[in-house]
Amino acid sequence: MQPEHIRASDADRDQVAERLREALAEGRLSPSEHEERLDTLYKAKTVGELAPITEDLPGASAPGFLSSPDRSSIAEPSSMEVLGSEARDLAGQSKGSENLVAVFGACERKGRWLVEPRTNASVLCGSVELDLREAVLSQHEVTIQLAVIMGGVDITVPNGVRVINNTSAILGGTDLHGTDQVVDPNAPVVRLTGTCMLGGVDVKAKGPKRKKGRKQD
Repeated sequence: MQPEHIRASDADRDQVAERLREALAEGRLSPSEHEERLDTLYKAKTVGELAPITEDLPGASAPGFLSSPDRSSIAEPSSMEVLGSEARDLAGQSKGSENLVAVFGACERKGRWLVEPRTNASVLCGSVELDLREAVLSQHEVTIQLAVIMGGVDITVPNGVRVINNTSAILGGTDLHGTDQVVDPNAPVVRLTGTCMLGGVDVKAKGPKRKKGRKQD
């Protein structure tokens, strides 16, 4: 099999996405060009289809040919705040993906938790709540893959986090409440993909939680 025909992995796509983010921050790509290339990136199936996305950008390396199958291809861990030692330790525990399932029930992730590069949330007649305000991102851009049928997903992100919606809706929808309007090229990114049928996804940005017992100014 020719190398360019090898199926692309999530790590390959993450590598290209990080280079595109850097190119946007450097002014080499406009926001619209960045969005177009990201769309192409997440539609690509092989390494050969990934290569042209960054071939005109300096410092880009061909994805998919790593010396070992470890996490050396994953971007330097980042979080929604400056990483302290505790957060770095948490980011170092990344397994690449996490599966959350709510079937006729509920599932939630809140407090201090690690957001993997890819989170798969499957909902059938149930609900999932994801609160990212105290979470640590395993990398600058993470993806939440949704499969929602007759249920709902509530996502809370800190102010300043950009949410990109690539979901498909069938008698349902996704409400971003302005979280897609963040334009800072250095802002963390949460990308939503998948399908929502007879259900809804609600994303809101909020400030940090108040500590218990703390008086409001």
